[in-house]
Amino acid sequence: MSDIISIDDFKKADIRIGEIKHAEKVADTDKLLRLLVNFGSEERQIISGISSYFPDPEVLISRKVAFAYNLEPRIIRGLESQGMILAAMGEDGVMSLLEATAAPGAKVQ
Repeated sequence: MSDIISIDDFKKADIRIGEIKHAEKVADTDKLLRLLVNFGSEERQIISGISSYFPDPEVLISRKVAFAYNLEPRIIRGLESQGMILAAMGEDGVMSLLEATAAPGAKVQ
């Protein structure tokens, strides 16, 4: 069973839709992709370990996906990551991004 959190803790999460504008493999890594994501009012860099699920990073360009927006920035392999892409992992090992048609920057309620 997963850990239970309060509704107040859950409300702290700021989940927003971002449109992936650029995606590339991070040099000298097997799993990392560097994404430039448009959130409407700003563009952010997201470093994500999803390369094995998307061997051709260009398939991600123009996709509107949910991101954890208010995470503390983190340095990964010398690159600052300013959020986290959200995805679901099926029992079959297939990763599905949480996509939306909403405009970049839209808050998930």
